[in-house]
Amino acid sequence: MSEELLRLSKRMSELGLSSRREADEWIAKGWVRVDGVVVSELGTKVYPSQKITVERQAAAEQSKRVTILINKPMGYVSGQAEDGYTPAVALIKPENRWAEDKSPEQFHPTQLRSLVPAGRLDIDSVGLLVLTQDGRVAKHLIGETTDIDKEYLVRVQYTKPGTLPDADLKKLNFGLWMDGKPLKAAKVRWQNEDQLSFTLREGKKRQIRRMCEMVGLHVVGLKRVRIGKVKLGELPTGQWRYLLPEEIF
Repeated sequence: MSEELLRLSKRMSELGLSSRREADEWIAKGWVRVDGVVVSELGTKVYPSQKITVERQAAAEQSKRVTILINKPMGYVSGQAEDGYTPAVALIKPENRWAEDKSPEQFHPTQLRSLVPAGRLDIDSVGLLVLTQDGRVAKHLIGETTDIDKEYLVRVQYTKPGTLPDADLKKLNFGLWMDGKPLKAAKVRWQNEDQLSFTLREGKKRQIRRMCEMVGLHVVGLKRVRIGKVKLGELPTGQWRYLLPEEIF
């Protein structure tokens, strides 16, 4: 079977070397070699069996890229500003940095350049939001093959008489369909009488609110408390800190 040619930037992303955007920047700078030969033309195609190496400067530049954790308050959007709402990135300024941030990283406005949210959190949801300059982190958290789980605490009201039947709690764990597809298995359990813990491995738009509606629950409040191994912890609302080098999602 003959090999299929792939765009070099796509292949670099598949290999986890960089994001596609980073790959294009590095190719343009002459930092990428294919089988030992520098390739500096964007759009170049390669075979999967070809060896791709990256110059040291690229790794150095990548290690300077920051990842920031923020405890997003209500009323902020995760990504681009929309309909007069402020994006969460506006909170990243020296005065909002958590006093207990243990990172030696110094804040500099250039860190706000190309800082993108790795996953969204609705305007009326609060809690852990990750913003990163590192394409590898973004791909790891929101790439198509990600298996990073995310945990939410969800305050609910049951809109029918009595309490939520066990059969419906089981449905929240597995068995519901959304947008014409079955949802992946989730872990949903009661924390106390009006709060559920949801652990999901996918993130469809307004997924938890829609899941709750399907079984007669109304979401009163929603807070993301963990992404993979990284927890929101004591980080105060509206404040941010750097991801530490030893922390991995």
